[in-house]
Amino acid sequence: MSYDLAVIGSGPGGYQAAVRAAQLGMKVAVVEKAELGGICGNWGCIPTKALLAAAELLERMRGCGEMGLTANEVGFDFAKVIARSRKVADQQARGVAYLFKKNKIEHIKGTAVLRKPRALFVDGKEVSTKYILMATGARPKALPGIEHDGDRVLSYREAMILPSLPKTLAIIGAGAIGVEFAYFYSVLGTKVTLLEALPRILPIEDEEIAQALAKSFQKRGIEVVTSATVEKLEKSDKAVKISLGGTAKRTIEAERALLAVGVRGNIEGMGLEDVGIKVERNFIVVDKRSYQTSVKGVFAIGDVAGPPWLAHKASAEGIVCVERIAGKTVANVPYDAIPGCTYCKPEVASVGLTEQAARAAGHDVKVGRFPLSASGKARAVDDTEGFVKVVLGKHGELLGAHLLGGTATDLVAELTLMKSAELTVDEIVATVHAHPTFAENIKEAVEAAYGHAIDI
Repeated sequence: MSYDLAVIGSGPGGYQAAVRAAQLGMKVAVVEKAELGGICGNWGCIPTKALLAAAELLERMRGCGEMGLTANEVGFDFAKVIARSRKVADQQARGVAYLFKKNKIEHIKGTAVLRKPRALFVDGKEVSTKYILMATGARPKALPGIEHDGDRVLSYREAMILPSLPKTLAIIGAGAIGVEFAYFYSVLGTKVTLLEALPRILPIEDEEIAQALAKSFQKRGIEVVTSATVEKLEKSDKAVKISLGGTAKRTIEAERALLAVGVRGNIEGMGLEDVGIKVERNFIVVDKRSYQTSVKGVFAIGDVAGPPWLAHKASAEGIVCVERIAGKTVANVPYDAIPGCTYCKPEVASVGLTEQAARAAGHDVKVGRFPLSASGKARAVDDTEGFVKVVLGKHGELLGAHLLGGTATDLVAELTLMKSAELTVDEIVATVHAHPTFAENIKEAVEAAYGHAIDI
């Protein structure tokens, strides 16, 4: 069988690129060796949000007395929480299968290996194609001398399907994955120690946001240890012992450890070196406009093509890539306006430059903040922890925005649109925001930068 496009990998980047290519009239096949939907749909974005939703609801139920409500014997069944998360993942995979059927995309199950630019082999069978799009994603990275064993030392994959709730858990790495699992397990009663080698948690986020989240975590009983490098990890049948260096020199003991220290591209065993595809630091090198690799006709998008390692970045790249293959004129992916979201409570979301980065780049900066404690909607729903922060340039342009609390991961879309459309504060202030909403706090934060916020 011959195709116009063969996509390797069915995560958000791969399956959305395949659907768009089919819409554009291409004959498309998707090679996937595991579940449809990739890591995001099956072991990442979607099922983790199901776990976090359960934790958030449990926490709200426990605190419902503040709203005059009574809920007796509030509790949880850990196995059922995990089972629901897996059910959500299965639904996601079935949804991708439906999209393939609807758009006449062939799913080829197996492992793809490149032998020449215009063909690949799936479990020894040749598949001819005009173009190849690699969307193979990434997998958890280990620390030197410390590998995941799936029992005492976990990756996020095992952390999602533990057979029982651990009494203690040490999480190594306080990026988005580490922070989300810290929130989830702490709400369910696990004593969590969150370890980060850098001076603060969520190192890529604005410093003010990261510090506020760390304080929130500490209030809920999570032990946050920063500037803590792992020098040694020892395992026994029932626990792990972690020796820390840096300024946090001490020993941590826990029932299990979760490694959340980053990812590496899935590039092995696919014959990249045989066809001359250039790789650097475990990721495929691509032209950031066309996504073509060093080999003509072979493209790569998403996590396997390097940071930022975000599902929506992969999807955006995949769609632009296939549209350009089809000869359409489309805008480049706006890498300076890709939002980042962390789905703990309080939620964290951001787009653009941090205040520190903006100042370091020499911008004439104005900063506006609006606390959720001053928000009518936040008070009404008893969710007043956090704030909105905007970083503005001298012409009123949005350099960056940073949100903590409320519905931050949804609200960031407005700020992302503002940045990608190159709107200024005049447009955002002139936009009538519904009241009472969390969204109106964005307008107030912009107004606060100029000293005329109404509600603070």
